[in-house]
Amino acid sequence: MFKFWGSQDQQPQPRPQDGSSQSWYPPSVVSSPNSSRPGTPSSASSSSFSSHRTSDRPQSPSHVSPAEAAGIIAVLKDKSVDELRKLLSDKDAYHHFLLSLDQVKIQNNLRDELRKETLQLARENLEKEPRIMELRNQCRIIRTTELAAAQEKLNELERKKEETLKFYSPQSLLQRLQDAMNKTDEESENLHKQLLDGDVDLGTFVQKYKKLRTTYHRRALIHLSAKTSSIG
Repeated sequence: MFKFWGSQDQQPQPRPQDGSSQSWYPPSVVSSPNSSRPGTPSSASSSSFSSHRTSDRPQSPSHVSPAEAAGIIAVLKDKSVDELRKLLSDKDAYHHFLLSLDQVKIQNNLRDELRKETLQLARENLEKEPRIMELRNQCRIIRTTELAAAQEKLNELERKKEETLKFYSPQSLLQRLQDAMNKTDEESENLHKQLLDGDVDLGTFVQKYKKLRTTYHRRALIHLSAKTSSIG
């Protein structure tokens, strides 16, 4: 009530908080509402401290399925409070527990199998490299030597093919038929002049002239029919 000289106010000393180690669990596991273990002051402070620390880091999206999460929680339920505290405070214990989970074992096995398959494919590719180099050299030789000769032969065959197609084309056949008609007509005219000049007798003239004119008219009919068909 009265203050004497030299007396000092007694300030309440802050009590030291119970030291707790940083949790190695994800916040979702530590603060899971489905946990059947009662909360303790140390675990509560550790959980809040861990939540505060993890909130400072960017949260990555969780890819754990509900079934896997339920399996992990079931494993944690079988552990005592001391074991859970050890997992929260001991990094090696947490790491050992993590590797003992079936989900982690499956992922590690898949990773090891993929690594082995990748290494095997790499070895097989390296073994094929000499053969690939040999085939590449052969292709280079063929391209510089045999390919040139084969290309020249191909060009010659292409030229012959074009000539053959042109020779047997409808326009070419009609033109050659027209030339044959003109030639037969000229031969018949020459034969007629020979008759007038007395170079051939009448019997021979009639026989040859009849044959030439028959050939001429046959070719003329064929030419007319082919020309009409091509136009139609």
